[in-house]
Amino acid sequence: MTLSITPLYGGLVGLLFVLLSVRVILRRRAARISVGTGDDKDLRKRIRAQANCAEYAPIGLILLAMAELQGAPGWVVHLLGLMLLAGRLLHAYGFGSTPQVVRARWIGMALTFLMLIVAAAANIGHSIT
Repeated sequence: MTLSITPLYGGLVGLLFVLLSVRVILRRRAARISVGTGDDKDLRKRIRAQANCAEYAPIGLILLAMAELQGAPGWVVHLLGLMLLAGRLLHAYGFGSTPQVVRARWIGMALTFLMLIVAAAANIGHSIT
């Protein structure tokens, strides 16, 4: 079996990560800080938004790919992929805004955690049956 759905979400999450990385680079240039944060609050926030994506997206994409490879219905794979993508987008928007949009950040994390839990449970369930 080949992956046909997961690459879509991998690509979209990858583009989100690039966008978050560019925001870090632009702030570094504007603040003239090449290493560390130089005590710049905005740079610290942008770095954390990027890092948070880097922390959660890979495990989500791995779980998504495993579910697809195990034969999960396409609609389930799409639903999980959309949950991950929407969760990461909402979190990045909420966390990266000034002031923070706490509700978007919270919903983003909830969607991400829900996706991780459902995908993990489905993979475990499929592997023991």
